[in-house]
Amino acid sequence: MAPDPWLSTYDATCHIAQEIAEKIQQRNQCERNGESTTKLTVTIRALLQNLKEKITLLRELLLRAVSTHQITQLEGDRRQNLLDDLVTRERLLQASYKNDGTEPDLIRSSLMTKTANRVVSNPWFFEESEETRALGFDDLRQQQQKIIQEQDAGLDALSSIISRQKQMGQEIGNELDEQNEIIDDLANLVENTDERLYNQTRRVKMVDKKSTSCGAGLSST
Repeated sequence: MAPDPWLSTYDATCHIAQEIAEKIQQRNQCERNGESTTKLTVTIRALLQNLKEKITLLRELLLRAVSTHQITQLEGDRRQNLLDDLVTRERLLQASYKNDGTEPDLIRSSLMTKTANRVVSNPWFFEESEETRALGFDDLRQQQQKIIQEQDAGLDALSSIISRQKQMGQEIGNELDEQNEIIDDLANLVENTDERLYNQTRRVKMVDKKSTSCGAGLSST
């Protein structure tokens, strides 16, 4: 069985995000040691661009899979949650990258953060920029839910458009069937009219011929 393209792309995207986190940590260590960070910065920038493109691809693949019913709505919701987490990670990575090594040593794979009475592994937890520093986990989750609602609304609108197009297609098909029936009736009517006209013309010719014959007989007597 061929692997699901969405899941394989998702796994590759997660690996890219993990690699970016590790590269940022290396860059920050080099910065503290007074070493050159140019090469690492260029690598991180390229990886961030790749991450952004992968997330866009995941979004397009998911929309296509849901709209064409390749996956169930439940699976679509599950994948949307995974995608939302990736979007949050990408945003945090971007914020950490722009800090240019000023954030403390908070990036490590074993880092755990407690939220909503549960422990969540978060290897992408950084000191955020001013743009996102005021937002807590609940705020980020609300933003994610808003994005989900907007995407759901978009899917509903797409479904409605497809439904209307299907209905229009059915109506056009019915109208064509009716027009074909009318054309068939007209063809039969024309055929019957031609046949009656032919019969009438033949009768007229026969009557005319008989009249001519009778007229000739009377003249000879």
